[in-house]
Amino acid sequence: MKIKHFICTIVLLMMTTIPALGQTNIEGETVNETNDDGYFLISVKDDNDKCGYIDKTGKAVIPCKWEEAEYFYEGLACVKGDNGKCGFIDKTGKVVIPCKWEETRYFSEGLAYVVDDNDKWGFIDKTGKVVIPCKWEIATEFSEGLACVKGDNGKSGFIDKTGKEVIPCKWKEVQYFSEGLARVQGDNGKWGFIDKTGKVVIPCKWMSAYYFSEGLACVKGDNGKRGFIDKTGKVVILCKWEAADSFTEGLACVKDDNDKYGFIDKTGKVVIPCKWKLVLGFSEGLGRMEDDNGKWGFIDKTGKLVISCKWVAVDSFSEGLALVKDDNDKYGFIDKTGKVVIPCKWKYAFSFNKGLASVQDDNDKWGLINKTGKMVMECKWKDILW
Repeated sequence: MKIKHFICTIVLLMMTTIPALGQTNIEGETVNETNDDGYFLISVKDDNDKCGYIDKTGKAVIPCKWEEAEYFYEGLACVKGDNGKCGFIDKTGKVVIPCKWEETRYFSEGLAYVVDDNDKWGFIDKTGKVVIPCKWEIATEFSEGLACVKGDNGKSGFIDKTGKEVIPCKWKEVQYFSEGLARVQGDNGKWGFIDKTGKVVIPCKWMSAYYFSEGLACVKGDNGKRGFIDKTGKVVILCKWEAADSFTEGLACVKDDNDKYGFIDKTGKVVIPCKWKLVLGFSEGLGRMEDDNGKWGFIDKTGKLVISCKWVAVDSFSEGLALVKDDNDKYGFIDKTGKVVIPCKWKYAFSFNKGLASVQDDNDKWGLINKTGKMVMECKWKDILW
């Protein structure tokens, strides 16, 4: 389902992105759901452009008969039928919610948004019952008990799971709650934060603001520089950086006046000097960085170069391995010592998830490998959502 992006598109504070590598999938979405028993399904597309599901051994579980098939969330997956409408199936392939909606995506906190024939948005439960009428211009998934909505007046607010407008639609834009606070944009074009009662806890005075992560939020001041505030709105790291990203694993990447990147800690101290062409956040103890030759490697939290810059592109470490791209534009995987454990022979690949990684061969077909590089499902699918 090609999703309409909500009016509260995230204000990107990072200046650029890594070359074409995805953490989990091409849109960076939440990874596929696993049941408590470890059973999960993988969406695939066959040569007839029909979608279905296989298990991790490659066995067909749900036949390829759908126009589109999404991940499973909370036990159900969104599918699109031949009529161009969307509904939901369970893990046996049974249609539990008929394909009658113009748009939907996945269940979050027990509810899923749907779009009706009048292009209005509402919510259904897992039986398909409309529990919040389709009357909103746009809506998002529920997060921390609330969902963003846009009213007929063109303003945005929040509703609870009963559909009650608990935070009035009076904001130019709103974004989801994170760590108990949500970003809002006032009529002055500036950004601030509200709590779940709708109280403004941080006034709308920032040129831009990112979500709270590890207790701090990156903001852009009137001087065009970035810094960080705490949940009281106090500036704890001065707005002096050309660019900055949220804190992960205790560090945040920043860009100085010389267009070089490094990392700071939560006191604002530069712990890894700004000397790199680009850096990206830490994952599993290692951070990615690009040197002046346009090659990528990894550093530890002391700034020590632990994997030399020799790769055209790298993804963050996931399950102990990192996806890399070599000078031949082929993809493989390295471990945390930099050792190539899966040779760079794939036309494309995605990072490991639950012990498996999707790979594309030279015939543009997709399959799955394990952490030894062994094929667990041959490359025979036109596409794979994993």
